[in-house]
Amino acid sequence: MPVDRLLPSDEAAELIALTRDVADKVLDPIVDEHERTETYPDGVFAQLGAAGLLSLPQPEEWGGGGQPFEVYLQVLEELAARWAAVAVAVSVHSLSSHPLLTFGTDEQKQRWLPGMLSGDQIGAYSLSEPQAGSDAAALRCSAIGDDDGYVLNGSKSWITHGGVADFYTLFARTGEGSKGISCFLVPGDLEGLTFGKPEEKMGLAAVPTTSAFYENARIDADRRIGAEGQGLQIAFSALDSGRLGIAAVAVGIAQAALDEATRYANERTTFGRKIIDHQGLGFLLADMSAATVSARATYLDAARRRDLGLPYGAQASVAKLIATDAAMKVTTDAVQVFGGAGYTRDYRVERFMREAKITQIFEGTNQIQRLVIARGLTS
Repeated sequence: MPVDRLLPSDEAAELIALTRDVADKVLDPIVDEHERTETYPDGVFAQLGAAGLLSLPQPEEWGGGGQPFEVYLQVLEELAARWAAVAVAVSVHSLSSHPLLTFGTDEQKQRWLPGMLSGDQIGAYSLSEPQAGSDAAALRCSAIGDDDGYVLNGSKSWITHGGVADFYTLFARTGEGSKGISCFLVPGDLEGLTFGKPEEKMGLAAVPTTSAFYENARIDADRRIGAEGQGLQIAFSALDSGRLGIAAVAVGIAQAALDEATRYANERTTFGRKIIDHQGLGFLLADMSAATVSARATYLDAARRRDLGLPYGAQASVAKLIATDAAMKVTTDAVQVFGGAGYTRDYRVERFMREAKITQIFEGTNQIQRLVIARGLTS
């Protein structure tokens, strides 16, 4: 793992050291078995919460860690280097808390944030639908208001932590068009809410991804976050931060693959020499290292802009694009370093390659990121 991080404070350095210790002791010993058997790691998120790692970027006044976003992302990277599925779920939890933190009333925050930020509860983000992925304005799940609150009907898809989360940040239609979408905080045990079978995924197998189905599910009016029709604004505000989370996860995967490949290249010999001493392989590892370091720099640049209160949406898209494409390339090359052994499940690099692929897709595909970046270049 990189040891030359430029951290903003001694406290941040201690936090990174704590994260590495927790990740090495809690995550690393069990990740291979849970990913192989596709079993949920009961108790892991409670342990991360007890260590204070589930609420790092949130304000201290509401029970968060009060850490700069650049520090939180480096913590996320460390978690991802041991267990990408867990790191993605931590990022999604932060994404799910963002609407309440940013758009909720003080009364709503006092009521729900302590549970979210203490680690007692884990959250999920529920925006996508079968026909509405990148085109979020096309969603159909409805929230019909009456004197007692709202009645929810419809389906949502691709929910990380679906079926096991304690709360869901839901976006549902309350009117017509792109301004007819609102945001709601839904309890996981809501009557009328059911979940489909977990998806059979290429990677990130230990944390479920499911569909949700609402059938005349009633929620109180005070569970709406923000104003009616403000849903897409809230969703996109959260996604800028979420894209940085996925960029950090991608860099963690790339760093882990680079570490494994470097270790193997220093141990494996051919023609009487360590394979890292063969120029062709040494240059391949050098390119992998350069790609990982460069990707880390892009997400840190965007995070520092966010911490300064500057616009960072375009930079978040750049970071997500660069970091996830780099992770796919680095993990593919890591498999190449291992040769035929890399194609087997005897080594972790094949898992890293499978995990890297999804980072190019969720929180906005990389094609969508290119659209966002291109639009920012128009005069």
